Amino acid sequence: MKCDSCGSGPVIIHRKHSGQVLCKDCFIQRMQKKVLKDIRKYKLVRKGDKILLGLSGGKDSVMTMDILSNLQERGIVELVAVTIDEGIAGYRAEGVEIATEIAREMNIQHKVVSFNEYLGVTLDEMMKNPHSGACTYCGVFRRWILNRVAREVGATKIATGHNLDDEVQSILMNYLEGNLDNLTRIGVKSQSNDPRFTVKIKPLREVPEKEVALYVLARELPVHLAECPYSGDSFRAEVGHFLKEISLKHPTIMYSTLRGFDRIKPVLKKEYSRKSPHTRCEVCGEPAATPLCKACSFLKMM
Repeated sequence: MKCDSCGSGPVIIHRKHSGQVLCKDCFIQRMQKKVLKDIRKYKLVRKGDKILLGLSGGKDSVMTMDILSNLQERGIVELVAVTIDEGIAGYRAEGVEIATEIAREMNIQHKVVSFNEYLGVTLDEMMKNPHSGACTYCGVFRRWILNRVAREVGATKIATGHNLDDEVQSILMNYLEGNLDNLTRIGVKSQSNDPRFTVKIKPLREVPEKEVALYVLARELPVHLAECPYSGDSFRAEVGHFLKEISLKHPTIMYSTLRGFDRIKPVLKKEYSRKSPHTRCEVCGEPAATPLCKACSFLKMM
């Protein structure tokens, strides 16, 4: 089998959703062009942006940094990577080490911050007497810390490594839970009239997880491959397993779900989105719709 792009081989992937077969070099080039095209299409960055990248050391954030570093090299943006140490024994240390290594290799400014530093408690400690699931805690506190760090470094955008699988999982989870307000917030780029929120972007939103994994392997990039010990029993993991199973027979299902959602989102946003937060959390000063933001509400229960 020969590569559809260059006519040579060896082929490393058959992209079932599109029918393409590609060799290593053509696959890498196709992924880079795809992500950069999406960045332009959705106007995710503009010249002069300072982008804070959430760099866990995993495949998604490493691919995001590899491609965004191209924009930094061309003088379009400035990139700062931040790694958040949640305090998970036997898991996070390796990711921090890999993130530090690859940021140094790519000559990208890098910060390591922790739950303990910003919150006074680690995720492991939270889970000794939990009032919520680990993934809920982690999502809320990571977003809270990213917003704080973005302001500290003067970032104009926050980039995350959410891929196609992640995005469709979020859409389906909120469909199933009937959480229409959350659905209005899902998208390639966050929108807020509140200047205290830093705009968040998802450059990999249309790249399937398996293609992200193949990209970092083809590029021979160091990545943290271990799975978070708290993730296996989550609702997201159940939904992700279902989507992988159904995609075996219906390889375009994730793209069709994403496209369908994007078409109905304007209606959802018009009918069901709540007003933007209009006050500050009385504890931390972050934007909040109630006296306490979600992060401080969780901390108060601990």
